[in-house]
Amino acid sequence: MVGSPPATGHPSLGRALTDSILRALPAADRDPAHDVLAGAGKRIDALLEAMLIVSSGLDEEVTLRQIVQVATDLTRSAYGALGVVDRRGRTGTFVQVGIDDATAARIGSPPTGQGLLGVPIEQDRPIRLTDLSRHPASAGFPPHHPIMRTLLAVPIRARGETLGRLYLSGKPGEEPFTADDEIIVQALAAAAGIAIHNARLYAAARDRQARVEAIAEVTAELLGGTDTVAALRLIAARAGELTGADHTFIARPADPPPGSAVPTELTVAVRVGLDPATPGPRRLPIAGSTVGQVFLDRVARQVARLADDVGGGVGPALLVPLGTGGGAGGGGVLITVRRLGAAPFGDPELALVSTFADQAAMALDRADLRLARREVDLLRDRDRIAQDLHDQVIQRLFAIGLGLQSTQKREPDPLLADRMTDHMDQLHAVIEQLRSAIVALRTAPGRPPSLRGMLLDLVSELASDRPVSTAVRLAAELDDLPADLREDVTAVVRAGLRHALGQPDTSEVTVTATVDPLHLTVEVAHDGGAAPGAAPAPADPAPGGRRSLTLTSSPAGSTVLTWVAALG
Repeated sequence: MVGSPPATGHPSLGRALTDSILRALPAADRDPAHDVLAGAGKRIDALLEAMLIVSSGLDEEVTLRQIVQVATDLTRSAYGALGVVDRRGRTGTFVQVGIDDATAARIGSPPTGQGLLGVPIEQDRPIRLTDLSRHPASAGFPPHHPIMRTLLAVPIRARGETLGRLYLSGKPGEEPFTADDEIIVQALAAAAGIAIHNARLYAAARDRQARVEAIAEVTAELLGGTDTVAALRLIAARAGELTGADHTFIARPADPPPGSAVPTELTVAVRVGLDPATPGPRRLPIAGSTVGQVFLDRVARQVARLADDVGGGVGPALLVPLGTGGGAGGGGVLITVRRLGAAPFGDPELALVSTFADQAAMALDRADLRLARREVDLLRDRDRIAQDLHDQVIQRLFAIGLGLQSTQKREPDPLLADRMTDHMDQLHAVIEQLRSAIVALRTAPGRPPSLRGMLLDLVSELASDRPVSTAVRLAAELDDLPADLREDVTAVVRAGLRHALGQPDTSEVTVTATVDPLHLTVEVAHDGGAAPGAAPAPADPAPGGRRSLTLTSSPAGSTVLTWVAALG
């Protein structure tokens, strides 16, 4: 039964310590533990002081090293180690005391918790051995490892969860560990579990704050008008900082191959942490690659070594889907990578970067939506301005031109009549420039120019240095033509204009393009005269008579080049 607490230099703290130790132990061990603690005054004082030191730390790595050092001091052990396990029971962080860095480097990778080192976890109890080589689970030591005979191993638990294992070996003269040692180390392990749990809570809070700050920075940049590529670079940089990665990549879907709506490759759009001159592929196949698998199933992964060649020395990696496939940030993969031989990423880092990637993609999507709304508002304004120019300015200019033409015909003075003709030509040029401006206004910014805008620019370019009057009449349906017809129409108009402007007597040129359900018709007419056999050949005729090109002349001296293409 439990009696009075052991005497210590700090009675109230000693009583509280004893009670907390006994509560942390299994019920079957409490009575013998009380007897040990009752006769271990000086060791309890040392344990109390050590536990105060351990519990005051919030940095997990520092706390782990303090726990191991305290355990070796309390048990007079030459060697101590502590392995922290993840939710799958695998050893992640491994801290050791008694083996110098040079020896540890020669030994190689730390143990993973298999064999004898996993027994305290698997059986959820301490083990105490006088000759560990005789244990059935013993697998021996790797080369360059110090020879150890005795072993005391204790699981570390907190809130019903196993956090790791504490190992001790090498008491003076190879003395075996005693029951007193086991109770003391179990007590320390109980305090260590609480200290590790608190350090993890602190680290989680710190990570949350860092994630919030990173998201705030990304959002501020996007609200400030940063383009998508710069925002993706910022996201990659902050993801690398959050996870302690050496370099970070963002892969986005490439354009689908011709005739398909599904991409087959990913483009490495952003690389952070690598020299720009570092070689590496800019494209990765979706099929058969880890990055492609994450892109397809939208499930985050952590791998011990990334098999995909993304450039640089690739070691452990986290691969996280960026967004859900739509918007500015959708349909990509965020990849954080450490160098070859570096420590692998853990579950907390995967959870942290996954949450960050989701929030960053949402910020990108919101920015993309705001940009789309601004573009719609801009297009409405441009369309209104274009409509006003067409309905008011051009119509008034036409009326002025008709008035000048009527006056010019009645003017008996040839000199004044010629001057009015020049003014009408200038007025006509202004009208053509306004038409080009109207078409440009109705073309969405950042998109390829419309076919009508391209044809107006072509007419202005070719006729700019010639004293000719031009008129252009283009159907709105031209902008909906497929790419091959758009190219042919441009070639026909260019060839027709060159033919018309090549005639020395040409003073007026008219370009007309009409579209009906069955045919596309382009005409280039001029008053310079030409023989029917001088027809240019702007484009190869389509097989089966679906396209035709003719050149006709009227008795009045006008010449018309006509190109007809069948639709459908």
